[in-house]
Amino acid sequence: APAVSGKLDPDRKPLLRADNDLGADTIALALASRLDARLDIPSVTAWLAALHAPAPVRASRTMLPLLARTPYFCSGCPHNRSTVVPEGSTVGGGIGCHAMALMLPSERVGDMIGLCQMGGEGAAWIGIAPFVEDKHLFQNIGDGTFHHSGSLALRAVAASGVNVTYKLLYNSAVAMTGGQQAVGGMSVPNLTRMLLAEGVKKIIVTTEDPERYKGVTLADGVDVRHRDRLLETQEELAAIPGVTVMIHDQECATELRRKRKRNIVAEPDKRAFINQRVCEGCGDCGAKSNCLSVQPVDTEFGRKTQIHQQSCNKDFSCLDGDCPSFLTIKPGVSAGPGAKPAVAALSSSSLPEPAFVVPQQEFSIRFTGIGGTGIVTVAQIVANAGVIAGRHVRTLDQLGLAQKGGAVVSDVKVGVAPLNAANKISAGDCDLYLGCDVLVGATDANLVVASPARTVAVVSTSEVPTGAMVTDTAVGFPEDDQTLGRINAASRVADNAFVDARMATRGLFSDDQYANMFLVGAAYQVGALPIPATSIEEAITLNGVAVEANLQAFRRGRQIISDPAAVYAAIDGLGVEAPPVGSAVAEAPSNLGVAAGRVVRAADGSELERLVALRAGELAAYQDKKYAKSYASFVEQVRVAEAALGSTDLTESVARHLFKLMAYKDEYEVARLSLDPQLADDIKAQFGDAATYSYRLHPPMLRALGMENKIAIPQAAGKQMFRALYAMRKVRGTRLDPFGKAEVRQVERELIEEYRVVIAGLLPGLSIGRLALAVQIAQLPDVVRGYEDIKLRNVASYRDQLAQLRARYAEVLV
Repeated sequence: APAVSGKLDPDRKPLLRADNDLGADTIALALASRLDARLDIPSVTAWLAALHAPAPVRASRTMLPLLARTPYFCSGCPHNRSTVVPEGSTVGGGIGCHAMALMLPSERVGDMIGLCQMGGEGAAWIGIAPFVEDKHLFQNIGDGTFHHSGSLALRAVAASGVNVTYKLLYNSAVAMTGGQQAVGGMSVPNLTRMLLAEGVKKIIVTTEDPERYKGVTLADGVDVRHRDRLLETQEELAAIPGVTVMIHDQECATELRRKRKRNIVAEPDKRAFINQRVCEGCGDCGAKSNCLSVQPVDTEFGRKTQIHQQSCNKDFSCLDGDCPSFLTIKPGVSAGPGAKPAVAALSSSSLPEPAFVVPQQEFSIRFTGIGGTGIVTVAQIVANAGVIAGRHVRTLDQLGLAQKGGAVVSDVKVGVAPLNAANKISAGDCDLYLGCDVLVGATDANLVVASPARTVAVVSTSEVPTGAMVTDTAVGFPEDDQTLGRINAASRVADNAFVDARMATRGLFSDDQYANMFLVGAAYQVGALPIPATSIEEAITLNGVAVEANLQAFRRGRQIISDPAAVYAAIDGLGVEAPPVGSAVAEAPSNLGVAAGRVVRAADGSELERLVALRAGELAAYQDKKYAKSYASFVEQVRVAEAALGSTDLTESVARHLFKLMAYKDEYEVARLSLDPQLADDIKAQFGDAATYSYRLHPPMLRALGMENKIAIPQAAGKQMFRALYAMRKVRGTRLDPFGKAEVRQVERELIEEYRVVIAGLLPGLSIGRLALAVQIAQLPDVVRGYEDIKLRNVASYRDQLAQLRARYAEVLV
C-alpha cells in the first residue's frame, strides 16, 4: 500500500497544519519537503534554498512589537453597552457579534468561559454549575441566534433549574453576516410572552429610548428601563433563582446607518462634539461608550479626544463621559459633517500619464485595511477595471470578523493571459502593496507577500486608532520605524509612496471615506497599477456610489504624486490646514506629503522658546502675569542647569508638564476655555455658520445633590455663565474661592509645588547618565488626567510611579 501523508509525515511529524488555512505556499512547502527528498528536483531545491536563505531584515522586523488591529464593535453598536456586566461576573459567549467581547478586558465584560456552538448558548452551564462555586451565569445571545436555535438551549436551561440570566440583544438584524432579518423573528411583546411560557422567572426590557414602549402591551410583570440602568438591572436579575432574561432593545448600528443613508430613517438633529481645550484626554468617554468614533488625537497640549464625525452613529453614549468638554451641536440647515466643500473639479486630461514600474503582462495587488471602510469594495472596483480593460482577473477577500474594524486583506491578480496560479498571493510575489491602513499593512503576516526586489508599496500614513487606544490612554500608535520602516524594509524603497490619505480627503471632501480611492489614484500615478485610468474611472462609474466624489478622489490621488503642491493649495483654499510635505522615515521619498500631525512647530527660534512663550501667555490668561512669570522663571532655572549637558530635553519636558499642572482645569479655567473663539470657529467649519450648540455639564455642586446626569445649557446662557465664572478667577485658591475646598482642588494645588520640589531636587546631581530618567520623571504628570474622582485616582497612580522613579534616579551614579 502506498504511504499517504497529510497532517503528519511518515515520521509522524506535523506536515499540513490543522488549525489554519492551507494556502498554496503552505501546501507547496509540504510537497517540496516530500518530493525533493525523493526525486531531487532542481527547481524545488532552488525554491527551498531561497525560502530558507538568511533574511536579516525580516528577522529584525519580526522582533519589533506591533500593536494589533483586532476586530471591534462598530461605532454606536448596542453591544458596546449590553456586554458590560457587574464586576466579577461569569459570562458565556456564543455565536454572533457579541463573541468579540472575548477580546475585551474582563473588567468590562466579565470572566468569559468561552464559546459554544450556535444554539448551545447557556446549556454548558447545566453541566458546569454543580462543580463551581459561582452559581450564576450571564449568557449573551443575539435575537437572530435565539430565533434560529438558541431558544432550545434556554428551554433546556430553564428545565434544569440552574441560574442563568440571558442577555438577549434585540437588534433586529443578523448583523454578523450582512444585516439580514432573523427568520421567524418575533416582536418584543410576543417574545416576552413566549419566554414566560418557557418558564423564565423575570424579564426586564432595557432600551436607549423607553418612550418607544408607551402604549405597548408586554407580558405581565415585564418592566421597561433606560439602558443607563443596565448594571442595576443585571444585579437584580442575577439575584433571582432560575432563568431570567434581559432584553436589550437597540437597533444594529450598521443597519441604522444604512437606513439613514437611504433616507429610510431620519438623521438625529444633533451631533456630539468635544472641546479639545477642555478635554483632559483621560479616556473616560471611550471607556463609557467603547466607541471607535471616540478617538484620541495629539495636540499642542498633549493627547486629547475627538469625535470622528464621519463614522459616528449618533449613539451618544460618549456624553456619559465624566467631564465638561462635551457639547451637543445642532447643525446648520445646509451644512453638517460630510457636506462637500466647493473644491474645483479636476479633469483627468490635466494629469500626466505615469511610466509603469511593475510588470504589465501579469501583476498582483494586495489591499490591506480596516474592516468596514470599503477595502473589499475598492478591490472589486480595481478588479472590475481589469475586466473592462480586457484582462483576466482573480480575486480573494480575506475577512472573517475583520469586517468589524479588524484587519481586512484582499488580493487581486491581473494578467493579459489566463491566470493559472492560486488566487492568494504567494510569498514575495506581490507587485503593488496598497496599504489603506498603515498598522495592518505593517504586519508580518501581510508583508510576507512583499519583496525588496519586486514590490512597490503605496501606503496611507493616517493613524487610525484601534479599540485599545480608545479605552486605554497608555496605548499609543507605534513609531514610524515599526510601521513605515517595516514596509520600506520589505519593498522597493526608491519607488514607494507614503501619503496621509485621510487628512487629504477630509480637507478636499470633508469626508475621509474617499481615502481608499485617493490611494488607488496615488498607486496609479506612481506607476504601480498598470490598468488604464479610463478603465478605473469606468469601474468607479459602474459601481454607482458617490460616483463624482470617487472620481475626484481618484484624480486627486494621482495629483498628490504628480503635483502635491496643487493638492495642498486646493485644501488651503478651503480654509483647511494642509499636511506639510515631508518624509515619514529616513528611507521614504521626500515629496509625498506625509503628515507630521497637528503639533505646531517653531517657525523661528528654538522649540523651547516657542513652548515657553505660548504657555506663559496661556497662564497669564489663566490667572495673571505674576503667575505666568513664576512658570517662566522655574523653566529658566532648569534650562541653566541642563545647559552644561548640551541638551534641552529635560527643560522642554518641564515646560510642557509644569504648565499642565499649573493650568489645572477648575471651574474658572473651564469657563475660559469654553469661551475660546476657536471653539466657535471649529463648530462653524464642521457644522455650518447657522449651527447652534449646548454645553453638557455635570457641576460638582449638582452632583453632590444627587443629580446623576449632565444637563444641557444653551449656547447663550452658557456663555453668560462662563463669563461670570471667568471674571471670578482672582479668588482662585483663596479663602473666598467657593470651589477651592473640594478635595480635587486641594490636590491640584499641592501637585504644583510637589513637582517643583522634585524637579529642583534632580538638578544638583543631573548628568548625562541620569538625563533620560530625569526626563521620564519630568513627563510623569502626563498621567494626571481627568476630572473629579477620575483625576484623584490618576494622582494616586502618579505619586506611586514618581516614588519608584525617584528611587531609581538616586541609584544611578552621577
